[in-house]
Amino acid sequence: MTFSPTQHRFLRACRLQPVDVTPVWFMRQAGRYMKEYREIRKKNTILDICKDPALAAEVTLQPMRKLGVDAAILFADILLAVAPMGIEFEFSKDEGPVIKNPVKTAKDVAALRIYEPEEELFSVMETLHILRRELEYKAPIIGFAGAPFTLASYLIEGGHSRNYIKTKSMMYATPKLWGQFMDKLARVTTAYLRGQIRAGAQAVQLFDSWIGCLSPYDYETYVLPYTQQVIRGLKKDNIAAIYFGTETSMLLELMNRSGAGVIGVDWRIPLDQAWARLGPGTAVQGNLDPAALFGPPREIRKRVEDVLRRAAGRPGHIFNLGHGILPNTPVGSVKAVVDMVHEYSPPG
Repeated sequence: MTFSPTQHRFLRACRLQPVDVTPVWFMRQAGRYMKEYREIRKKNTILDICKDPALAAEVTLQPMRKLGVDAAILFADILLAVAPMGIEFEFSKDEGPVIKNPVKTAKDVAALRIYEPEEELFSVMETLHILRRELEYKAPIIGFAGAPFTLASYLIEGGHSRNYIKTKSMMYATPKLWGQFMDKLARVTTAYLRGQIRAGAQAVQLFDSWIGCLSPYDYETYVLPYTQQVIRGLKKDNIAAIYFGTETSMLLELMNRSGAGVIGVDWRIPLDQAWARLGPGTAVQGNLDPAALFGPPREIRKRVEDVLRRAAGRPGHIFNLGHGILPNTPVGSVKAVVDMVHEYSPPG
């Protein structure tokens, strides 16, 4: 069955419009838990795949064929956007990124380049062109980027961090420099997402995976203005924007001020409580615990139905996990969740 871009249930849910069944997709729905992906990874690194449009498109489409999800999300890495700025990185054996030239000084910030995404990230745009041709009106494509704070944290810390000491030190000690850094990242992120939209993305997700390390004051003061800058920059494209972070229960009202029409919710707060705080004018995405997919079928069904009951059939719910699919997750469990969501009928 095919749909026009304005009729598809995923896009309708993003706009708070009624749908036939709840749309469902998963963060990291393409990845190590799938045999087909592991076969490709035997001969290719993550960056190899990202830089080969045919391979990146194939990996993006694998879960569409196998799971029956309602949207495809571009296979890429959030750090691709900073490479043309002059940042060098590689992936360690555990697949975590390692920044070779971390940002430490005003000179480092000044050296970061602003660039044209269609020129510098041509492979990403070509991947989207391929996906648009392959999917046409069968399913929407979600583009994505890292939000300015999460990108800044990677670049300052040099990779993953537990306490974000270096990042917070720059925020507190040199707020003017922090602002210049975040402004550059916001400008690059906006241009990158707009390039993806022109190439075929029909919705975008802004990943702010690390904002849970911030107090509400720090988020509002040092981060929110730059997230708003990105979302404002997308308004003219009239496209669905999803804003997601983890461990963000204390930030939901502030995140809602970002301007994004959809807020991603992790599993640490019941969906109905999160939605009540966000208000009826915001669509909600989430929020099954990814670890629940390792449970027995009856437990998975119980938890899926709990999320759906809390959504109560209100327009504007997109079913997803509260974070990405974990490695070694049983593929059968992921497919079962898709079927459960599509088959669910609220008690009445």
